Amino acid sequence: MKETNSPTDVIVVGAGLAGLNAARKLVAHGLTVRVLEARNEVGGRTKTVQINGHAFDVGGQWTGPGQPRMSTLIDELGLETTPTHSQGKRVLDLAGTRSTYRGTIPILNPWTLLIAQLSIWKIDRLCKQVPKDHPWRCPKAAEWDQITALEWAQSHVRNVRVIAMVNAAVRVIFGSDMAELSFLHFLFYLHSGGGLTKLIESHDGQQDRWIVGGAQQLCKRMAESIDAVHCGEPVQSIRQCNEQVEVVTSSHHYMAQRAIITVPIPLISRIRFEPALPAARQALHEQSQMGATTKVLALYDTSFWRERGLSGESVCTEGPVTVTFDDTTPSGQPCLLTFVTGPLAREWSMLAAEKRREVVLNHLAQIFGEEARHPTHYYENDWDLEAHIEGAPIATFPNGVLSKLGSVLRQPVGRIHWAGTETALDSTGFMEGALESGERAAEEVWADLNSKKLDQAY
Repeated sequence: MKETNSPTDVIVVGAGLAGLNAARKLVAHGLTVRVLEARNEVGGRTKTVQINGHAFDVGGQWTGPGQPRMSTLIDELGLETTPTHSQGKRVLDLAGTRSTYRGTIPILNPWTLLIAQLSIWKIDRLCKQVPKDHPWRCPKAAEWDQITALEWAQSHVRNVRVIAMVNAAVRVIFGSDMAELSFLHFLFYLHSGGGLTKLIESHDGQQDRWIVGGAQQLCKRMAESIDAVHCGEPVQSIRQCNEQVEVVTSSHHYMAQRAIITVPIPLISRIRFEPALPAARQALHEQSQMGATTKVLALYDTSFWRERGLSGESVCTEGPVTVTFDDTTPSGQPCLLTFVTGPLAREWSMLAAEKRREVVLNHLAQIFGEEARHPTHYYENDWDLEAHIEGAPIATFPNGVLSKLGSVLRQPVGRIHWAGTETALDSTGFMEGALESGERAAEEVWADLNSKKLDQAY
């Protein structure tokens, strides 16, 4: 093992959006920073692939109004965005029955439509009662944290068709079913993202637009402004000693004054800490779990769905395919993007590749027509199989975790600070949230080190 002889001010663990934004903020303050990334490239939960000469995102993709850090960073890095295609009718597959609609709410019978709209309004109203900064201080935190989102819906919505539609949206947002989510965590996440309506909408919502050339460019270009970014360096242990932090990988050990950890919450438990982390912090890691998401791209010669007046957006309540989007590139390469999410996605990789392809294309053919069975290119990315991430889009909390352990989510442990999109106050789970968390952790470290310098001066 090689020992580095050049201690830095700060070591950042993880070269995704949170880690790289923290690093560049600290560099701007004049600090020396080293970024350690377990994977062989920067990007975290953003990943852009080239298919048929075109860039496609198979990880984090969208941004929208109310995400100022994303907007500023995109402009700063000289990137462009393109609107998500939303013109035309959307398709709803509700328990095998296909219908088309425009707008956010599908066309249902009047009574079901009323229940659906009232349910969304009620959820959006309730989520505002959960403080973004301290959801565990909500007056009903203990009560709401003891039930799942599904249990609440069964008691207050009751209509199985409406619950099925909401659950389909939840699978994409969280990578988990409502039955797997604490109702408190569910409401906090919705409040952070601007409410359920904003989270599920494409036009003017959180899926309003995406970056031309792919979102991973954000990380690659930020990394260029940081001198010491080391990929292929999974961290094995972190030791706090003698006013320093020693970070050990399989091939090196590094010294710094502070460390910022940005890896997905459930994976932090694989790092050995000395001294051991507080029991509540360890329990937070062990009791959280990553959502499950597979993104599938099917490329075609023509956008035949547009010719039929369809937007390319669809929702299916039964799965395994949950939603689809028109992912046609600005240069004109037609593409349908498919999500396989939630419990069914956890078992997706167990199916043979040929069977997975057959299931997806059969579904697309039922929704958009027989042409969908014959893509020119087919690509899938199962985030459960991504090393050092093992799930997407976010880490989730089951019952009882957020109300009891949430207070340690952002709380530093000695000279160790925490970032990552799950620790954000606004747009938690999105790229905007990752940037916010990195910015917040950097400011914590900067203030901490400045305070230490003042103490030494006196």
